[in-house]
Amino acid sequence: MSSKLPNGTTGYKLTKEDLRQINIRNLIGFQAGWNYERMQHSGYLWIILPQLRKIYGDDTPELKKAAQTHCGPFFNTSNFLNTIITGIDLAIEETDGVNGLEAVAGLKTGLMGPLASIGDSIFGSLLPTIFGALAANMAIAGNPLGIFIWVAVNIVVDWFRCKQTHMAYEQGMKLVTTMSDKLNAITDAATVMGVFMVGALVATNVGIVIDAVPVIGGVPVNLQGICNNICPKLVPAALVGFVYWLLGRKGMTSTKAIFIVLVISIALGALGIIAKG
Repeated sequence: MSSKLPNGTTGYKLTKEDLRQINIRNLIGFQAGWNYERMQHSGYLWIILPQLRKIYGDDTPELKKAAQTHCGPFFNTSNFLNTIITGIDLAIEETDGVNGLEAVAGLKTGLMGPLASIGDSIFGSLLPTIFGALAANMAIAGNPLGIFIWVAVNIVVDWFRCKQTHMAYEQGMKLVTTMSDKLNAITDAATVMGVFMVGALVATNVGIVIDAVPVIGGVPVNLQGICNNICPKLVPAALVGFVYWLLGRKGMTSTKAIFIVLVISIALGALGIIAKG
């Protein structure tokens, strides 16, 4: 099937069956291609590849360009909110074709971080903590209802993951027609929320303290206490800042950054300078 329209598309419009296929693939295979270099980029492409073939035609230059766009950059976001990006993405590509690929790349880059922070915090931490503890306590007490509560919560979460694909696709059609001027505002608002969530995650999930207590002039100096007086969780924040700085260096990858942090942590831990908080 060859492309017939100026934007490189076949004119195909996605159906409910297409969105259903995307949801099934998302539930079973979004993380299948995860790697340290680009994380979820191949899984994202695999989810929407059948629809891209329908939009651009099979084995066409436009399809290859779209695939390269999705597989090129680093991509990592929440498993629970990723189809928000997917739905808007397909709405844009269905309407603008290859002319909208640059906007799609910007959309993925702008929303993946905020949605990762919000989605993982709520669905990856908050809900499992609350309902997991409830189900566990009921199980300890010999009440089998706990397992049904846990299963029900996960069913609702998966239903929400599927439902948001339809919502985002429909909203995406409005974004590319009558609401395109509001897309930047939505992205900025989500980014601000994501920054707050990332700050909270750093304070609660990064556990590292200064264990060394040097003696100066016969007086032991509590370096960790000094850091706490300056700013609580200063050491974890400094570690995250260091990793952020590393990733901005030329030729640096996430894999290299991880190994650098591992080596430094093992060395400083062995010398008794730092410890797990």
